[in-house]
Amino acid sequence: MDLGLKGKVVIVTGGAAGIGRATVEKFRAEGATAIAWDISAAPPPSAAVDVTNRESIDRALDAVIKEHGRVDVLVNNAGILRDAQLVKFKDGAVSSTMTDEVFDAVINVNLRGVFLVTRAVVPHMIRAKRGVILNASSVVGIYGNFGQTNYAATKAGIISFTKTWSRELGKYGIRVNAVAPGYIGTEMVKAMPPNILSSMVARTPLGTLGEPDDIANAYVWLASNAAKFVTGAVLSVDGGVVVGT
Repeated sequence: MDLGLKGKVVIVTGGAAGIGRATVEKFRAEGATAIAWDISAAPPPSAAVDVTNRESIDRALDAVIKEHGRVDVLVNNAGILRDAQLVKFKDGAVSSTMTDEVFDAVINVNLRGVFLVTRAVVPHMIRAKRGVILNASSVVGIYGNFGQTNYAATKAGIISFTKTWSRELGKYGIRVNAVAPGYIGTEMVKAMPPNILSSMVARTPLGTLGEPDDIANAYVWLASNAAKFVTGAVLSVDGGVVVGT
């Protein structure tokens, strides 16, 4: 199947490793020019970008527009985890809480960062009368998760972004969709204790962790001509975790 991605200009935030890196590679395999934006170094073509900083975003975007003239696809993949219970109670007293700093850090990257990058890119898509925006949500944005007040809130917010922007931008030929991964076997996840990994697998009806390529494939399909009538959708790629919850 010709997915129609050859020659497309794609920006993938958080593109240096894990799902982001797999996504960059999948788009390049389809003939697209995929540019990794990441706070850390990534193989070229790439740029060091802090998605929480408008000036950093503007510099990187100006460079893309100067070289390529447009952005066809934006994949808002960048995100962080900072887990903690809202309030941890022990022996009749509060032993710890999720701090302001931990809450704000995740909100800043996972939610505000998506807002800032998308706001910067959208005018170029409007002028071109076409574009695709793909946002990284999570199954925890749908059903919540213990110890992830901040992370789950951002991923639920991403779903709201997706549905709102699909309404606002559809008239310009811009499609907006989200992918909600389940438990994916990234290097970070695989480094977790075996009992944690086992519990993840046990909660997944298909009985295995997903792979970064599973998510990358979803992004590529949603960006392609095969999904030209899909917008405002949230695609769960989770091995059935939501069903099994």
